[in-house]
Amino acid sequence: MKSLENKTGLILDLFFGIVIMPLMIFLGSVSHIWSISPRFAFITVVYLYLVYVLTRLVNVPRIIIKKSYWRLGGMAVGMIFTTWLLTKYPLPEMDFVIPSMSEYQTRVRNHNIAITVWLLFSVTLSYSVSVSFIIELYRRILLQNIIENQRNKAELALYKAQINPHFMFNTLNSLYSLIVGTSQKAEDAFIKFSELMKYTYLNAENDEVLLLEEVNYISNYIDLQLLRFNGHTKVIWKYEMDDETVKIPPIIFLTFIENTFKYGASSSQDCEVYIELILKEGVLNFKTSNRIMRNSDEFRKDAPIGISNCQSRLSVLFPDNFELKVKEEEGWFKVDLTINICSSILI
Repeated sequence: MKSLENKTGLILDLFFGIVIMPLMIFLGSVSHIWSISPRFAFITVVYLYLVYVLTRLVNVPRIIIKKSYWRLGGMAVGMIFTTWLLTKYPLPEMDFVIPSMSEYQTRVRNHNIAITVWLLFSVTLSYSVSVSFIIELYRRILLQNIIENQRNKAELALYKAQINPHFMFNTLNSLYSLIVGTSQKAEDAFIKFSELMKYTYLNAENDEVLLLEEVNYISNYIDLQLLRFNGHTKVIWKYEMDDETVKIPPIIFLTFIENTFKYGASSSQDCEVYIELILKEGVLNFKTSNRIMRNSDEFRKDAPIGISNCQSRLSVLFPDNFELKVKEEEGWFKVDLTINICSSILI
């Protein structure tokens, strides 16, 4: 996807650089300016290229999405002021027999050149901003297509393995009645497993769930995983929320948590897994940390794929409002995900 996006942007940039700008130079008023002052014409052309490059680099659509209006306003004021300074460039005076006419014609010529500079600046800025919006729209369409494709694959897999929910829940209730009284640990584990299955089935098609429900889901998942590791794996699970009404897409953290247990837990060696979720003032921070205890070759082959899929999903759900940092250092694998919930618009 990144390759397609880059190629599209490169094509549009080259079109401006080798088609539109040369046409403005050789067929427009710049050629007349060149005959008056080659240095001024050269400075004008270089400035227009810089305007285009700068506007493309700062990515105006993302600035608007992030609501960085002061940054956008500052850039606009800076460009307008620089363009105004360019129109004040001292050009050679025109030479007429009557001195008063020379002065008048020089003022008229300078005024026309100033209008030309403003026109060229407007065309360059308009084209560069338009290209930025086209690329951003194209990027979002590609991301949306990727997510739709992943969603269709997930739904197909679910259909293939799907059991009638009512039948499954009735069966779980019947099995629970058989183990009641046999073991308190078995009863607790069965209840947690039932809650996990209900949460997964009931929220599979929901766009949003309460963050509190997701936290409960993670807690049940951790408790069930700990039953497998005979007390050798210690999980430090911490969560804090200053707003329990916040909603998020369901099961967006599961891949990261699954990786911590798949590669960072052990039933024969003592180890620790750290999982943290903090919501404060509209910013959600999720972290995991674990030593790579087993399946290291599989981890380095498969884990990046799962994380890449998660990043694609996050890019669609929280465009330009999340930051995902993943690193491996000294045998530890760490994930740090920050989402600006308040500024996000879920798709």
